[in-house]
Amino acid sequence: MTSKDGSNGETYRAAGVDIEAGDALVEAIKPLAKATVRAGVLGGIGGFGALFDPRAAGFADPILVATTDGVGTKLRLAIDTGIHDTVGIDLVAMCVNDLVVQGAEPLFFLDYFATGRLDPAIAARVIAGIAEGCRQVGCALTGGETAEMPGMYGAGDYDLAGFAVGAAERGRLLPEGVAPGDILLGLSSTGVHSNGFSLVRRIIDAAGIGLDAPAPFAPEQTLGGALMAPTALYVQPVLALARAGLLRAAAHITGGGLPGNLPRVLPEGTAAVIDRAWPVPPVFGWLARTGNVAAAEMLRVFNCGIGMVLVIRPADEAAALDLLAGAGVIAHRLGQITAGTGAPEVTIGPADTLFA
Repeated sequence: MTSKDGSNGETYRAAGVDIEAGDALVEAIKPLAKATVRAGVLGGIGGFGALFDPRAAGFADPILVATTDGVGTKLRLAIDTGIHDTVGIDLVAMCVNDLVVQGAEPLFFLDYFATGRLDPAIAARVIAGIAEGCRQVGCALTGGETAEMPGMYGAGDYDLAGFAVGAAERGRLLPEGVAPGDILLGLSSTGVHSNGFSLVRRIIDAAGIGLDAPAPFAPEQTLGGALMAPTALYVQPVLALARAGLLRAAAHITGGGLPGNLPRVLPEGTAAVIDRAWPVPPVFGWLARTGNVAAAEMLRVFNCGIGMVLVIRPADEAAALDLLAGAGVIAHRLGQITAGTGAPEVTIGPADTLFA
């Protein structure tokens, strides 16, 4: 038996794993990672682990906060459309937006990229997006893992996972002090973000629309291009509010929507009443109509135009809105916190008019 390298024995490359391609990818992404280096990073890409010194990053008595997430079946759209440049931003956003709602500053990020056969060009585009997301929030890309696993993935398929570590000074973690009378501000999303794509894809398939066709809700874009808009990064404005003492709690609106995520930051004996409508991006109305999806299901699956909810004291509303406006962030007054009984809950009304 002669292997592909001309020898008479089996090789790892003949089994489907190209070590040289992996090494070349590491070299290609080193400059991307280097561009994200921040205070506190020790060493660089290529070691067995990432080193970080929180004190060198300016923390006196830090509590570490860690998150992990993926991009879900939005990856199927990235692969089918060939749009690999922004899905890495989604990956970073899904992790660091979860850090910041706890009052933590993202410090460093690691990624996991798995595929059946490594295509260094595609992998580099994905990781370039990860680096760009890290750069935008001031988080260092300190390492990761590229796994080539023949037989585990279909041709051209890949999977992603992300891992972020942040820190907050002891005693400054969120949520803190949420009480009846507090107001709810919603920060606009950039679209579907990275949740609910199994339902999105089901609706597209049933409608028989190609991803390269004009988007019915945004004809100047293809459907695939419009749906691949990356998840908004909320780190900088939310951190600014927290450090100014203007924020009591924040909820990242991901899978589960407003009803599933907002209660996670509310104390027992309170309720969130959302009684004001907000501008819902056209993509959600199109999904609701095309898929005949009920309003309650839309709100339970998608962010529906609100990617982050902030809980603010009434006396701080004007200052918070000024800070957000100065950062170019669109905020909407949604409602308020009221007294409740037992476990926190969310009421939204009238919901039926949101997707008209």
